[in-house]
Amino acid sequence: MRLTRCFVERPLQTGARLALPESIANHLARVLRLREGDACVLFNGDGHDYDARITTIGKREVVAEIASMRAVDHESPLHITLLQGIARGEKMDLILQKATELGVAAIIPVTAERTEVKLDAERAGKRVAHWRNVIASACEQSARARLPSLSPPAALADAARMVDSGATRLTLDPAGDVSMAAVQVASGAVVVAIGPEGGWSPRDREVLSAAGFTGLRLGPRILRTETAGLAAIAALQSHFGDL
Repeated sequence: MRLTRCFVERPLQTGARLALPESIANHLARVLRLREGDACVLFNGDGHDYDARITTIGKREVVAEIASMRAVDHESPLHITLLQGIARGEKMDLILQKATELGVAAIIPVTAERTEVKLDAERAGKRVAHWRNVIASACEQSARARLPSLSPPAALADAARMVDSGATRLTLDPAGDVSMAAVQVASGAVVVAIGPEGGWSPRDREVLSAAGFTGLRLGPRILRTETAGLAAIAALQSHFGDL
């Protein structure tokens, strides 16, 4: 029987007893209807799973005791950074969820000329907090014990300067210069830049070209933003990663 995994953003150690955060406590006790003595798995992104058991279910708190810890290494040997043009609502959630399941190591939300979502500082902070929860839930489901890093939204030119200088840099383009068969990943790291719902503007393409990004063809069809990155990640993982 598969045990429920829950992300807990706090230090964990064998023998510790802790009151679970309210959202997790409600999920375990009210939704899954776990009882005292039932087992669960906690993780905090440090690369370990912590086997725990529910010791107390009260009106105000649910307490778990950690019995043991196990190292978990489900990370891809290919370090993929996704530069994702910010998409609206559920589309962005879907991208982050599935990219996490597919094994990306880092995600940088990008604002470009044709980005339809406008975020001021307050909205950006709320969005990033929401996106972190989406990523954590995807890690719970996919058995990852390390969360992909998530950067605050950045302008395209700034994001291009943030990534590993030695990584292979690709952006999806039906008329791109290379096919997947011709891609070379010498350093074990690759950056994939995906445009927003309106696509990259000519000026965006100039920024990417100046930053060393090469156009990658995945076929003659034009893919939506919520499809393009996931298709590219899956293809890269199949060729150079662990799919």
